[in-house]
Amino acid sequence: MAASKKALSKGLGKGLGRGLNALIPEDGQETEKAVKKSAETMVRISQIEPNREQPRKTFDEDALIELSESIKQYGVLQPLLVQKKDYYYEIIAGERRWRAAKLAGIKEIPVIIKDYSSQELIEIALIENIQREDLNPIEEALAYQRLIKDYSLKQDEVAEKVSKSRAAITNSLRLLKLDTRVQEMVMEGKLSNGHARAIIGIEDPDKQYMVAQKIFDEQLSVRETEKLMKQLDKPEKPAQQKQENDFVYRDLEDKIKKIIGTKVVIKNKKDRGKIEIEYYSQAELERIYELLQKIQ
Repeated sequence: MAASKKALSKGLGKGLGRGLNALIPEDGQETEKAVKKSAETMVRISQIEPNREQPRKTFDEDALIELSESIKQYGVLQPLLVQKKDYYYEIIAGERRWRAAKLAGIKEIPVIIKDYSSQELIEIALIENIQREDLNPIEEALAYQRLIKDYSLKQDEVAEKVSKSRAAITNSLRLLKLDTRVQEMVMEGKLSNGHARAIIGIEDPDKQYMVAQKIFDEQLSVRETEKLMKQLDKPEKPAQQKQENDFVYRDLEDKIKKIIGTKVVIKNKKDRGKIEIEYYSQAELERIYELLQKIQ
């Protein structure tokens, strides 16, 4: 492992730290020089397959169609970075271009063939996606986690490789503590990174998911979400001294709760009082309203 890390730092460490442009320049003239030096070649698109360990799992269909139209007109301007496998070429960087080229009906595509270790492949794919802001927060966190777990890297080593602060890596990894249902909402774009970080302190998974739904249903901003969290953190008021017939009202609370399907509180004082019905999203409020309409 030590020898591998030493070789990596000599060969690609600094290049990875500067980003993918150190490997594949974006500028046209620089790309042309890199192509000549790296021996660009044309490969049938049917011989190319994506990397199963690619951090990015979701692709914007509209953006792919737009890119495919450009490829129909001008071709693939920047070669893919691939490595040779037994019977095919595996994509190291450029899966989005490959997908768009397939949509465009291209038969052959320019590639640069390289040979990297599995760790280097993950690092390059991660850097490419981070630079283009293609990863959602959960995909990015999972990629960091894999570098740490599978390759025994420390957080500061990961931070150096992707040109981010250690605090940014730590905050990203914390998102993996979210309930899986909330993580899915982040991956689907229903919650932003800021929203997710705001509710990560809720330890009860069901309550966390309930709050996440409330944020989505009511389209709360991050600031509004932070205010909501402060309200949730306030200690509950001490319960008033129970009356002699308190059990009657608690029994009624349970019966109404079973009918409505949410928390109900009866506050009674000398045979007068009020009934409080809690709801946690706009959709739930509408459901309760429809239910009361039926009862009427």
